[in-house]
Amino acid sequence: MSESRDISGYFPYRSRKVSRRATLLRLGALLGSGAGLFLYSRAPRIWNQMLEEITAEILPPARHPDPRKWPDKGLFAAWLGHATVLLKIDGFTILTDPVLGSKVGINLGPVTLGLKRLVEPAVPLTRLPHIDLILLSHAHMDHLDIPSLKRLENRKTRVVTAYRTSDLLRPDRYQEVHETRWGDRIQLDSLVCTAFEVKHWGARLRNDTYRGYNGYLLESDRFRVLFAGDTARTASIPKLKSSRPIDLAIMPIGAYNPYIRNHCSSEQAWKMGNMAGAIHFIPVHHMTFRLSREPVTEPIERFLAAAGNEEHRVPVRAIGHEFMLT
Repeated sequence: MSESRDISGYFPYRSRKVSRRATLLRLGALLGSGAGLFLYSRAPRIWNQMLEEITAEILPPARHPDPRKWPDKGLFAAWLGHATVLLKIDGFTILTDPVLGSKVGINLGPVTLGLKRLVEPAVPLTRLPHIDLILLSHAHMDHLDIPSLKRLENRKTRVVTAYRTSDLLRPDRYQEVHETRWGDRIQLDSLVCTAFEVKHWGARLRNDTYRGYNGYLLESDRFRVLFAGDTARTASIPKLKSSRPIDLAIMPIGAYNPYIRNHCSSEQAWKMGNMAGAIHFIPVHHMTFRLSREPVTEPIERFLAAAGNEEHRVPVRAIGHEFMLT
């Protein structure tokens, strides 16, 4: 990083009260379950992290936006956490990779075995406006969260998802579900959604490597929005540049240590967005779950350092921050 920045207002640090009695009770219950033993045998690091998180308090977001007050003309966005961004483009609402529960992982009925959120969603499901389009980049559990999607089911909502991932949904409960490959274009009222190649992988478990994984470009008469989903450094994003700028680039910046082959660094995200012609940025995929080894605030610190004297182009820096362009 070129310099140190005060980001104390971006992540709401708070002391956490840990009850040893509660920890032992939960630990015993998990160890006694067949699912828990299976998970430990497959992913001991994730299991150990789950145990550490059992009594951790989920912190509040930096802000609580009210998207129901957004007007129908203009480009509006709010980062709800992880890769979940609520967009409104001239009255058309889009929700990217909705993950709105307290955990992500393996769903066993009402229980989820997996990683716990660090910060609550900035807007709970009950306060979301009607969603016209749900945009799903790939099937990883921190991007395609089945409990959240079940609660969002609506026969007036469309879904655009990656190739061979619709089996994870209940398509008959939505207006339409479109599976897309790289290069596919879907017309959605006045909006065109184009899937493009990213450098990642699509398997939800170990063996379903046939599943696709996408980034998306959303284009209306007035605005262009890039949602990169999850990606490492790739030449496909700069190729999105055209005579029209990208008004907003939603770029992933976390989980690069040690997974740099599948997740771009903050500096790479900034460079790729710039090469694509982006004006404003929302950096996502950080501050919400502990997916890797870097400190929780390091990705945004590095992203702002990469921006240098152009920090004003990063209007959304914490969960709950909003962006508006009219």
